Amino acid sequence: MNLNKLKKKAAWAALDYIRPGTIVGVGTGTTVFYFIEALSTKKHLIYGAVSSSNASTILLKKQGIEVFNLKNFSSLNIYVDSADEINHQMQMIKGGGGALTREKIIAAMSRKFVCIVDKSKKVDFLGKFPLPIEIIPMAFSYILKEMIKIGGIPKHRKGFITDDGNIIIDVYNLCIKDPISMERKINSLPGVVTVGLFASRSADIILMGTNKGIKTIKNK
Repeated sequence: MNLNKLKKKAAWAALDYIRPGTIVGVGTGTTVFYFIEALSTKKHLIYGAVSSSNASTILLKKQGIEVFNLKNFSSLNIYVDSADEINHQMQMIKGGGGALTREKIIAAMSRKFVCIVDKSKKVDFLGKFPLPIEIIPMAFSYILKEMIKIGGIPKHRKGFITDDGNIIIDVYNLCIKDPISMERKINSLPGVVTVGLFASRSADIILMGTNKGIKTIKNK
């Protein structure tokens, strides 16, 4: 079974966690786009959604799902998003789609974080997928130097501007054995908006599409 079919299976499986009358936090990326399609079948039951990106907002509205501004809420019951990599501790690298900052805000505000992935995203150690860092432009040279210090190979994601007007550096050549420590270290650097490590706030539930069906992993 190809990966797109596995992504779709994981996305539709997330419907089991959507309760009537809720506002659903919605992430970004190809797997989430399948989830938005699935969510449209329950749009008459939910109150609406908050979105982590302009791209997801457009798709939600296209499906007839009302999108609310997150600033009007202090918490959410559920957030559904994918990951670029996820380890056995349910910690993730996210941000391949460039929406890492808004994704991290919604994840922090949500009581339950459901991560939908295909089987290829599960890894022993994070870092094979390049680590995205959203930064303000004037910090570019400084952050590049700091990433080289920790053994990374940083590259500017050229031609890409985040929804909040910043730039992204993707850091290659990392093997992240202590994601929480790395997350704190990078986030503490002046000029960093956020790093695409979701370690301190990990997933609560993983729905993983495999050739044998959906594998459900819950955070103990």
